[in-house]
Amino acid sequence: MALVVARVLLIGAGTAAGFGLASSMDLRPLAGAAAGAGAAAVAVALEIAAGSAPLRPMLCAAGGAVAGLLAGLALGTALAPLAADATAVVRGAVALLGAWVGGVAAARRAPELWRPVASAPEEGTRVVDTSVLVDGRIADIAEAGFLDGAVIVPRFVVRELQQLTDGGDALRRNRGRRGFDVLDRLRRSPAVRLDLVDIDFPDIADVDAKLVALARARGARLLTNDIGLGRVAAVAGVSVGNLNELASALKPVALPGESMQVQVLREGKEPGQGVAYLADGTMVVVEGAKRFLGQPLEVVVTSVLQTSAGRMIFARPRGDDPEVRDA
Repeated sequence: MALVVARVLLIGAGTAAGFGLASSMDLRPLAGAAAGAGAAAVAVALEIAAGSAPLRPMLCAAGGAVAGLLAGLALGTALAPLAADATAVVRGAVALLGAWVGGVAAARRAPELWRPVASAPEEGTRVVDTSVLVDGRIADIAEAGFLDGAVIVPRFVVRELQQLTDGGDALRRNRGRRGFDVLDRLRRSPAVRLDLVDIDFPDIADVDAKLVALARARGARLLTNDIGLGRVAAVAGVSVGNLNELASALKPVALPGESMQVQVLREGKEPGQGVAYLADGTMVVVEGAKRFLGQPLEVVVTSVLQTSAGRMIFARPRGDDPEVRDA
């Protein structure tokens, strides 16, 4: 209410000033009052527009207008001798045109001016996405001391977690809550430096594209379990780390001829085969182990197959191993 009264008083003051200055401008009193009221109304309109406009584009527009005005004055001065009697008009028109072009151009390019510039790589800095937080293993890796440097979590990833938590599907809600639990563990862990950043990219709508832009701006590695995002980031020149690939690389190595203890859980695809699993989820296909279904069994590794889905071990019961029988 006070702002409305102030605006009305400003228009009234402009009207009174125009009425009082009318004679000095060779205008009739009513025309001067109308001119003063119009000028005050324009000022109020500009104030209202400025109040609703984003600050950064407005500052850019103001700076661009000043630069354009100066350039226009210089150009108008250079063209003035060619205008004969219209020197003042040419100077004013070119200066206003320069201010307009500079202000509009700066306002339109404002997001680019405030876009973070790619910096030199920060040693050990990592940007994590939603899939890594929901997965949860990053907290165990950090607490084990294998995650040095800063871990950057942008606010738009936190918002994505919040959307999962507020979702209607129970599974999605549980995934969102686990992501927040992992964030809290990272925050409390003395082994990691968690950095929640407010940097956003208003001209980029997709969260994955925002993550790639942030990793490039910080010179950081992007941690994700999303294969598609990893490929996009790699094409953009961003270093990528995938926790699933890390887990696969950390699985114990089994060499042909080694023995291991397994429990046959189900039948295999081929006749007589049995299937067991190691503690890390690696599948062990045991030839001729169907008869040991549900029993612990000592087996000897015959071969190891590495696939895109992970590692698969082939074995046979130790008593069926030819070398053992011959011994």
